[in-house]
Amino acid sequence: MGFFSTILGFCGFGFGISIGLVAGYFLFIYFQPIDVEDPVIRPLVQHDSETLQRMLPEIPLWVKNPDYDRVDWLNKFILYMWPFLDKAICKTAKNIAKPIIAEQIPKYKIESVEFETLTLGSLPPTFQGMKVYLTDEKELIMEPSIKWAGNPNVTVAVKAFGLKATVQVVDLQVFAAPRITLKPLVPSFPCFANIHVSLMDKPHVDFGLRLIGADLMSIPGLYRFVQELIKDQVANMYLWPKTLDVPILDPTKALKRPVGILHVKVLRAMKLKKKDLLGGSDPYVKLKLTEDKLPSKKTTVKHKNLNPEWNEEFNLVVKDPQSQALELHVYDWEQVGKPDKMGMNVVPLKDLTPDEPQVLTLDLLKNMDLNDPQNEKSRGQIVVELTYKPFKEEELPKSFEETKSIKKAPDGTPTGGGMLVVIVHEAQDVEGKHHTNPYARILFRGEERKTKHIKKNRDPRWEEEFTFMLEEPPTNDRLHVEVVSTSSRMGLLHPKESLGYIDINLSDVISNKRINEKYHLIDSKNGRIQIELQWRTS
Repeated sequence: MGFFSTILGFCGFGFGISIGLVAGYFLFIYFQPIDVEDPVIRPLVQHDSETLQRMLPEIPLWVKNPDYDRVDWLNKFILYMWPFLDKAICKTAKNIAKPIIAEQIPKYKIESVEFETLTLGSLPPTFQGMKVYLTDEKELIMEPSIKWAGNPNVTVAVKAFGLKATVQVVDLQVFAAPRITLKPLVPSFPCFANIHVSLMDKPHVDFGLRLIGADLMSIPGLYRFVQELIKDQVANMYLWPKTLDVPILDPTKALKRPVGILHVKVLRAMKLKKKDLLGGSDPYVKLKLTEDKLPSKKTTVKHKNLNPEWNEEFNLVVKDPQSQALELHVYDWEQVGKPDKMGMNVVPLKDLTPDEPQVLTLDLLKNMDLNDPQNEKSRGQIVVELTYKPFKEEELPKSFEETKSIKKAPDGTPTGGGMLVVIVHEAQDVEGKHHTNPYARILFRGEERKTKHIKKNRDPRWEEEFTFMLEEPPTNDRLHVEVVSTSSRMGLLHPKESLGYIDINLSDVISNKRINEKYHLIDSKNGRIQIELQWRTS
């Protein structure tokens, strides 16, 4: 019986499979759903910008937005430098994290937290585009679009209650749009005093988290919770207008104003030592102020003279007479090779009486180390006449803060509100297909303002000011500016055409009080427009 039942089972299975395949084929061929509609196919030009960005998310920003520039050179630079940047960044991260960890672990009764491995992997971040704001202020504003799909290996060992747990972060992805502001710009290297970093949108952060080999992100609900938690925490700290401030230079020193002039007259030198093989020297003097990045000033060369007379005058700009000093170096000129040092000396400016000429005879020293026995050797003397002339109050140059002050709003301005001032300066490289007689059209909260028409001009200059009295700051508003050309001839064919437009977010002008920038016009090949915005309060 067992044999016959087995045979019958196989036959039944084969018969059932055959019947099922035939029925399925019949249903697939002859029974199609009747509620399926053909997709609507439209040309790309008929879609709006948001739809196109959803359809084509990987198009770089410099293609989708004319305000963003290509930075392929920067991506190549980072690619070549990434092995070294990786080590430098990881070392810096460890140095920053160690004191923070040491301060926090006692609160949670943790014995230690250490990095077992820390590397950012072999894949560097890429910049999808860079937007640079041109302003008349002493600042540089950049908005890069950064994408990083990296392969880092970050392993942290945590010890507590005699147990050790290892947490590993892998497959990190970060998409961010930071704003980097370098300000104020100063005439001292690296030419900016502070770096201000903020995020324009919440960053996208995705990563894998392993605990003792298990993937924690696979736990239902934990992945989304951790992602939203990181976004919210980072946004609370650095989302615009909040910033991460990194001081580079002391702006009080970098932006010091000139307070006076030091008049130096190099009279003569005496009893200089022979430097040339034939028993002579060719002396000249270099002079400069300490804490000054300007090149040194030089006298003429007096050939074959150990007691030269120059009687040459120089003026040096003084910024801090209490800390600066005049350095005088005497050299022996050489036709070939480096000049020989003959001696030097220093005169502190605080020792000079303002507006009173002083003739000083200074011994030439090897250096300013008073304990150096070689300074006891005679090297000759130099005679100079010094006069420090401080500026009067009305002659003092204005500081950076004073020059960027904004006028106050007129009387009658609503309390809590202010006046939005829009100054349309000029446009460049605007060109119409049929005519180029441009004027600027401003649209804000339903109000329309227009500049004057300028005929047959691709680079119009208007210099016109418009004001809007508001009861509250327009933090979430946009200003629409469009350059339009109208035909100068009578007729209905092409009477008006748009030469480009721009929508400006007003949150920046509310925070900074004043912005003066050149914007790339959308729907224009090369057109740009310069607009100054001010927010005046009473």
